[in-house]
Amino acid sequence: MALLTPYSKVPELNTATILLVENEEQLQSKLANAIVQYEKEFNVNVRLSRKLPLPIENKGTRPRIDLIVFIVNLQSERSVQSVESCLNHLHSDCFLGKVCFLVTDARCGSHTHERLVNIRKLAAVHHCPVLCAEHKTADGVNAAAVRLLSILKVSAGMSPTATTALYLSTLTRCSVTSDDLDEE
Repeated sequence: MALLTPYSKVPELNTATILLVENEEQLQSKLANAIVQYEKEFNVNVRLSRKLPLPIENKGTRPRIDLIVFIVNLQSERSVQSVESCLNHLHSDCFLGKVCFLVTDARCGSHTHERLVNIRKLAAVHHCPVLCAEHKTADGVNAAAVRLLSILKVSAGMSPTATTALYLSTLTRCSVTSDDLDEE
């Protein structure tokens, strides 16, 4: 099993790479287009994947990945299970400001609350932020793109106010601890 590591490649000048991982591909392409459209200060490479691990055959040509975004549809148990299995293919260094969870459909149905609690527990354990997004409207997709771009700037080292991705991790970590979630 090849683990995805955050520092195995040298970064490209004035370029950041974001990997969007979504099992069901409902939001991926819309979000990728919005990210590229909104970023004007530096080059953004957007890579799409349905799952991890990434294929070995193009490992040599793959750019350094600065941010990994797991897109979770809370209406689908399969989406949550896919994210849980993908986490096993990441090196532990990836969780230091290089991974975040983007959840959709957080307000729909009773099952979504339980799945949201599970994702929040994963985020608390791995010290990763959880962002909620509305994927059914263009404004919601654009708002998610802008939020992800601000995280990507820090993760890629392009934000002068936040020096490292580890600093970002302390600012955006889940404010609910795993102990608090057990009480719910």
